Amino acid sequence: MAKHDHHDHDHQHHEHHGHGGMAEMPHRFEHAEDWVGAFDDPARDAWQKPDEVVAAMAIAPGMTVADIGAGTGYFEGRLSAAVGAKGAVIATDLEPDMIRYITERAHKAGWANITAQLGGATDPGLAAASVDRILIVDVWHHLADRVAFARGLAAALRPGGQVIVVDFELTSDRGPPKEHKLAATAIASDLAAAGLVTSMASESLPDQYIVVARAK
Repeated sequence: MAKHDHHDHDHQHHEHHGHGGMAEMPHRFEHAEDWVGAFDDPARDAWQKPDEVVAAMAIAPGMTVADIGAGTGYFEGRLSAAVGAKGAVIATDLEPDMIRYITERAHKAGWANITAQLGGATDPGLAAASVDRILIVDVWHHLADRVAFARGLAAALRPGGQVIVVDFELTSDRGPPKEHKLAATAIASDLAAAGLVTSMASESLPDQYIVVARAK
């Protein structure tokens, strides 16, 4: 799914799917080049703190990591380095043009361990027991059926796997309108309903929280 944010913005695309039960018409991020400036703005690092987010994922070399709603690939370089040559990164998004863009970006950057594929709006589209870590940044509040999506994530985890969800604090001026923001407890509840064990990661992001969900 795209990220579907592709991480930020209120961007927030679509992929970003919705907020609770049934979502409203999702915002589309159809043309990657239209969003590069926003999604990959160097100023984003100051509040997104990507290195801290990746550190919270506790990635070991050789792992397989999925980035759901990867957008233009903001996190991909860091994830590629974290898993190493023997690991793999699967970047997904709802928009075909984002998949094209990430594929081309990975080729140019030499990220040989990254593949990009379309994700679904109601299911992450990952094979069962196929990944060790799943990153979802600025996407959860877009999901139309959050618990169903969480179940798909849980099914995709290998033993000991983790889902890391980053989203906007209710009080943040960034991200979607306040009525579309979700409390961390709401996301934790969705993940717990899918059979995962949740906790809050220690972080210093100024506008966001990090929920960690582990396979039992």
